[in-house]
Amino acid sequence: MVHVVVVETGELGDRSYLAHDGHTAIVVDPQRDLDRFEAELDARGLRAGLVVETHLHNDYVSGGLQLARRHGAPYALNAADPVAFQRRAVGDGEELTAGGLRVRVIATPGHTDSHLAYAVTGGDGPAAVFTGGSLLYGSVGRTDLVDPARTDELTRAQYRSAHRLADLLDDDARIFPTHGFGSFCTSGSAAGGADSTLGRERLRNDAFTAGGEDDFVARLVAGLTAYPAYYAHMGARNREGAGPIDLSPPVRVSPAGLRERIAAGAWVVDLRDRTAFAAEHLAGTIGIALGPQFATYLGWLIPWGTPLTLIGDTPRQITDAQRQLVRIGIDRPDGAAAGALDRLAGGHPTRGYPRATFADLAAARPPFAGPAAARAPFADVAAARAREPRTVLDVRRDDERVHGAIPGSVHIPLHTLLDRLDGVPAGPVWVHCASGFRASIAASLLDRAGRDVVLIDEDYDAAVAAGLATG
Repeated sequence: MVHVVVVETGELGDRSYLAHDGHTAIVVDPQRDLDRFEAELDARGLRAGLVVETHLHNDYVSGGLQLARRHGAPYALNAADPVAFQRRAVGDGEELTAGGLRVRVIATPGHTDSHLAYAVTGGDGPAAVFTGGSLLYGSVGRTDLVDPARTDELTRAQYRSAHRLADLLDDDARIFPTHGFGSFCTSGSAAGGADSTLGRERLRNDAFTAGGEDDFVARLVAGLTAYPAYYAHMGARNREGAGPIDLSPPVRVSPAGLRERIAAGAWVVDLRDRTAFAAEHLAGTIGIALGPQFATYLGWLIPWGTPLTLIGDTPRQITDAQRQLVRIGIDRPDGAAAGALDRLAGGHPTRGYPRATFADLAAARPPFAGPAAARAPFADVAAARAREPRTVLDVRRDDERVHGAIPGSVHIPLHTLLDRLDGVPAGPVWVHCASGFRASIAASLLDRAGRDVVLIDEDYDAAVAAGLATG
């Protein structure tokens, strides 16, 4: 039987896999931080006998080439992929072996032109099928990343690929996709979950429940949303072949050095949680809390190639941020500083802004900007400010806002905010999203631009409950 080990990269909504027979492993779609994969191999006494890619990834830089080189294993990619390195070129219908495992290569275009699935068998038991960005749990991978003008064409290919898998495989075949667990490479009604089979997908997957190819295409295309800007750089990097990563500490930056970098327009990103950042931060820094969505949104927003400096409470925060960033091709920060904020400020004043709830917005209690206001009760705010015009800024995506909004609010999705700062009306700005995370980033960008900002740090459902919005 084929045993499968899941290596989760929850920060990007992806999974990689080790398929093994107890002795030899096939590594599928590995991320760049290879220590995680090598720890799994070592823990099970496995040898990496083959490394395969389902496709040239759009949402991360692959670690497959380096893993194959480190372990002397063949590295399988579609022969049609124009890469700048030696690999085991494969195509539809070919069979590979690794130990006691047999691998059938199946062309499944749609997510990309050269997408492949791998059906792995060995001994008794059903096949383990690694479907990458083709057949996901509940849906399929998005089809607009190669070329938006070809979305219809590739969506039709995606539909046919799913049905081809259904024709080739038994219902008990176990399905193991790379995307579908929060990745922006997902489309449709992806269900996530721990596992699935082809038989189960026949009953619930968009590719099989749609009323034919045209209906599937219309539904999938209508559900496509914005995706991170950094995706534009991943394909080229994967075609070149990425080198080893370096997670050693970046250059240490002094308080004076931080001020110089901020003055020069560099991105100095504060990794502390949004509550701490709102209460007090270095003027000119950007708050992107270290957590599951950190790399996605930093990569989405930062002008590619802009010098990046990280600051946090501890060196561990810096290292954890580096691990996330190398996965999307930001290999080395230009510097870092860790420690208490008063030390990083070097005696210079800090800034802050208030956090509020939707109930506060409904009560129309406007705050003053600055650290003192961030700690002061809203009831203490001068009554004269109660009549001051204010803007409610919604930074959710278009596909979210269509389901409900606060009447009169200004809508600028977070991923467009840097290009549209001049479009934010003058005066105090109350910023919200769906949960507070994206609003916190937007608030920091507005604060960096010198705006008087209030972070609404609450789930959007509370706006509906407060009678402010529909949805």
